[in-house]
Amino acid sequence: MAVEKKWDWQIENRTSWWGSSIVELWEYRHLAVGLVRRDFLLIYQQTILGPFWVLLQPVLTLVTYVLVFGKVVGMSTGDVPPALFYFAGIVLWNFFNDTFLGIAATFRDNAQIFSKVYFPRLIVPISRLSGHFFHFGIQLSLLLLVLGWYILFRGLPVPSASSLILVPVAILLVGVISLGLGLLFSVITAKYRDMVHLISMGVRLFMFLTPIIYPVDQVSERWRWVVLLNPLTPLFELFRRALFGQGSVQFSQLAYSGLFAGILLLAALLVFNKQGDKLIDIL
Repeated sequence: MAVEKKWDWQIENRTSWWGSSIVELWEYRHLAVGLVRRDFLLIYQQTILGPFWVLLQPVLTLVTYVLVFGKVVGMSTGDVPPALFYFAGIVLWNFFNDTFLGIAATFRDNAQIFSKVYFPRLIVPISRLSGHFFHFGIQLSLLLLVLGWYILFRGLPVPSASSLILVPVAILLVGVISLGLGLLFSVITAKYRDMVHLISMGVRLFMFLTPIIYPVDQVSERWRWVVLLNPLTPLFELFRRALFGQGSVQFSQLAYSGLFAGILLLAALLVFNKQGDKLIDIL
């Protein structure tokens, strides 16, 4: 009489649009923590300043922006001090840029692991999102300290509690968009390696369509619609408006960003889950 064997889990050759359940992802939470730690060590080991680069990199970028765009070009930042204006844009853009590019390299950077060990593929993008969110938290803390200094010694208005509630909304939607784009392009770059170069160039160009170094109000009305097509634009404006009380954002624009982020994440998850297992054979 044959004895039916019971297994804790079983790997099948079928792919699914919906991928792993939340329960299964939670069971691999320790792996996600380990991957965050691994990525952190890979970035900062054998460096002189180590983790201080998390703060030094945006500060050096800020100094460059203040000198070039504030002093040399003379670009207006409205009533917001240039240092605060640029730093808010730099911090939020770094979060989007690093998360997007990091997740887009999911299959390329982890091909050896994926081909040898089974685990929910979505764990890697989640771990990278968590790691970059941790970096963002550190940089945001520095931004808040600088904001506090301007409030105490330069008479900048204290942001209201009702406006500060909108800060997490902007951060969350930026994170969702970067995650969605990263998942989608991780599949594309795994199939077509030359897309990596196109993405790097595209992100640099995309930065100029995002209000990092200029307020939307300063854009010519003739071309403002191009900037507003960018779903990140209302989120950057909302982020600054919540912190500094300066920024041009309407509810319809914010709804557009939210709808874009939701549809993008859903589509990216379906593509990532369905194509992820198939990509192992070509990595």
